[in-house]
Amino acid sequence: MDSRRSDRRGRRLPKAIKIVVAGGFGVGKTTLVGSVSETKPLRTEEFLTDKSVGVDDVAGVEAKATTTVAMDFGRITMKDEFVLYLFGTPGQERFWFMWDEIAIGALGAVVLADTRRLADCFPAVDYFERRGTPFIVAVNCFENSRQFELDEVEMALNLGKHVPVMLCDARDRESCKDVLVALVQHAMKVRKQPRTATV
Repeated sequence: MDSRRSDRRGRRLPKAIKIVVAGGFGVGKTTLVGSVSETKPLRTEEFLTDKSVGVDDVAGVEAKATTTVAMDFGRITMKDEFVLYLFGTPGQERFWFMWDEIAIGALGAVVLADTRRLADCFPAVDYFERRGTPFIVAVNCFENSRQFELDEVEMALNLGKHVPVMLCDARDRESCKDVLVALVQHAMKVRKQPRTATV
């Protein structure tokens, strides 16, 4: 049975799905949401100032001038069947308290990773594992950064085979769409699996 709602004219409305985009500071979350959103994305970026020196680790992303302080928000419609609402989390530890609010009701999450600072995505991986939220890891391919095989990334993050890992370019709309499709398919597959009882 189709659970989608209809509008006043009887047209079926697409099913709304909430997706979280998480990862470390400067990994490309804002870029991904902005690249794929069909509407102008909501951004809560502020300029980095000297007040963040010693607080925010900018090693490897020294050129970064702004940072997300609350969330990013965008929307994309997939084949008129689904509307994905994208919520990008802030990356710095001082803003992690926002994650609980952002993650409520999410079907799944994309954990963006940067191989130059791979350890920065550990907190996001741990967070979604603890919550039992289905997630995939998308390695954002930055220019002039060393490329690794996906199984090397999987091993470095201590992921099981049940967590998909893929490459992406957060600047490219089609690449981002592929990531979102992979996440939705993975999350729906995970949610259909019967839960095993734990002792």
